[in-house]
Amino acid sequence: MPTNHFNFDQLRNLSIGVVDVVSPNEIKVLLETDAPQNTALNTGVPSMFPRINGFVLIPNEVGALVGIISWLGVEHSQYPKRKGFKDYDLIDLPFPLRKMIINPIGTLKTEIKDKETVYKLERGVYSFPSVGDTVVLPKDEQLKSIIENDDELAFVKIGTAPIAGNASVSINPNKLFGRHVAVLGNTGSGKSCSVAGLVRWSLEEAKKRKSEDLAKLNSRFVILDPNGEYLDSFKNLDADLKLFKIEITEDEKKAFRQLKVPGWFWNSYEWSSFLIASGKTQKPILRQALRDLKSGGVNKMDDELMILRRQLSSAINVFESQLRNTNSFKVFPGTKNTYNLINSFASDFNGYLGKFNGQYDADIDKVAKSFTGIAANRYSKNGNFENFAAFSNQDIQQLIQDLTDLLGKFGGEISYEGPNEDSPVEFNIQELPDYIELLAKDSNALQHLEFFILRLRSMLADTRLKETIGNDPNVTLEKWLNEYVSGIVVIDLSLLPSDIVHLIVAVISRIVFEATQRYRRMFTRVLPTVLILEEAHNFIKKYVENEEVSAAEICSQVFERVAKEGRKFGLSLMLSSQRPSELSATILSQCNTFLLHRIVNDRDQDLVKRLVPDNIGGLLQELPILPTKKAILLGWASSIPILVEMRELEKEYRPKSEDPDFWEVWTGESERKEDWGAIAKEWQGKTTTIETEPEAANQETSEHDDDLPF
Repeated sequence: MPTNHFNFDQLRNLSIGVVDVVSPNEIKVLLETDAPQNTALNTGVPSMFPRINGFVLIPNEVGALVGIISWLGVEHSQYPKRKGFKDYDLIDLPFPLRKMIINPIGTLKTEIKDKETVYKLERGVYSFPSVGDTVVLPKDEQLKSIIENDDELAFVKIGTAPIAGNASVSINPNKLFGRHVAVLGNTGSGKSCSVAGLVRWSLEEAKKRKSEDLAKLNSRFVILDPNGEYLDSFKNLDADLKLFKIEITEDEKKAFRQLKVPGWFWNSYEWSSFLIASGKTQKPILRQALRDLKSGGVNKMDDELMILRRQLSSAINVFESQLRNTNSFKVFPGTKNTYNLINSFASDFNGYLGKFNGQYDADIDKVAKSFTGIAANRYSKNGNFENFAAFSNQDIQQLIQDLTDLLGKFGGEISYEGPNEDSPVEFNIQELPDYIELLAKDSNALQHLEFFILRLRSMLADTRLKETIGNDPNVTLEKWLNEYVSGIVVIDLSLLPSDIVHLIVAVISRIVFEATQRYRRMFTRVLPTVLILEEAHNFIKKYVENEEVSAAEICSQVFERVAKEGRKFGLSLMLSSQRPSELSATILSQCNTFLLHRIVNDRDQDLVKRLVPDNIGGLLQELPILPTKKAILLGWASSIPILVEMRELEKEYRPKSEDPDFWEVWTGESERKEDWGAIAKEWQGKTTTIETEPEAANQETSEHDDDLPF
């Protein structure tokens, strides 16, 4: 049983003040006049005191309350406040009193193991102090127990704690990656190196402890890299590394693979956002087309009987819709449109005569004549003047009955069997516009889909998209999952057109999420996978729900679902962003671990202060002035909030996000040659070879315009 093993003689030597004011979130302390001014020597080793973000202890019945210093100050007094010297008939002079405010963060418990005192930090406060309780400095072993993670699986060292004698800061990979992580900070604060380092250092430690029977680490990281920064960050690790990008040159084929996210992977919502489909007419027909094609509609298009059955079903729907809106056939010009529609269907039916070896000719001819007769009864002509009388409800009901009877001869309405429109089932996406046009003609809605179909044809003809979203006989769902959900996968999104990058990110993330879902359902165990999103503020922005869903909104919705449900299926999310205030609040609220680098913007600071799960008081006040490489680690992966100086990531593995070396280029110290001709040819799709400068690999990746200039 843990008990308090503090030595009272030691407490007297380590005492630096007494509790003056107590509240649930902060404790005010009155420092003694002989308390250390800048360096404490009574803890066994020289330690800096008092310092902001330093630690102090308040002994209690279970061990000691651990507090972090958030404020220091001096109270000047015009009269003496010390009473003790009166007993010696000494006259005391006014003396300034030093005060500090500490925030309680945990409890340091003590245990005796093998006749030695062992300290263990636990989150939370068991017992608050009372006014007058002694405040002491932690000894070196106590300070290390506070800082150093006592978790048995805390193998991965990510940095040191300068405020605690450079004690090592280590994390348990299960806690870090087992729940969602947010790495936040301004450009140049070191967050990209932290993201790469957390993955790299974890896998380097895993290599030391892997099973002898395992050829390579069984790890899964999917890095969505919008700026092409991480292409070198995960080399020389004991794991499969796969780099994907678009517009691969011949020289790049050795290192890179063409990014493939075929259109048949997409669900109906993603297709709708891609084509900006309206909800009334375009979305239903698009979903019908996807459902038919994914269930084998490509072959059915050549099946005359199936086409006739589909046309009959469509005609029934058209006339049933007219019955619900009587103005469509009783008021001009609706009467004329209905007349033309009936004759059009009659003409189509006559076109099927003789196509089925005469088996259905009598039935088809009967319906065609019935249609023609009903139309003729409402039409008259006097010279050049045409008159269209209103159709009756009985007329429309008769048309529906004729169609239903004929459809019954062919087996009735088509019952759908097979995959739905959202299943990743392969079909030829180049046939999608033709099939939509066929369905539009059947339902007499072509006038509402002409521009929709034109936009679809234009997008499918875009050379920038063909390699990525087009059909490839070598890509199956199984092969794609083997490639993209195993090892370390870095997907360079930097050259993807802006009108599709959100959709590609959404599709990849959704497929990975659904794959882990189905894995757990089938094998009753999770498949640990980490999805890393760089520049997250570009992909998971706040949005307002509208009827027309944009690609950016779909992207945010996918990540919100991953944030809320992913952990149950072994899918963890790591976000990196320089603008947390622009991120979806739903996603940020699901993050359990935060690594906070320098954040200057007031809105971003306020948001972070509201989200962090710990009472760390003044620690977050340092966010605007944190140097590069330093960060505040708090949350599930850290026993307490701590200021960390991150480990140095080797230069060859650092993400390509260094500041541009303007001065060196200006002065000629670093050579740069302009070859806009070669760039223009490569940009316009013409074959060319660009000689890369030796240092180019270390330059910051520039942003690319998405619109081709031709």
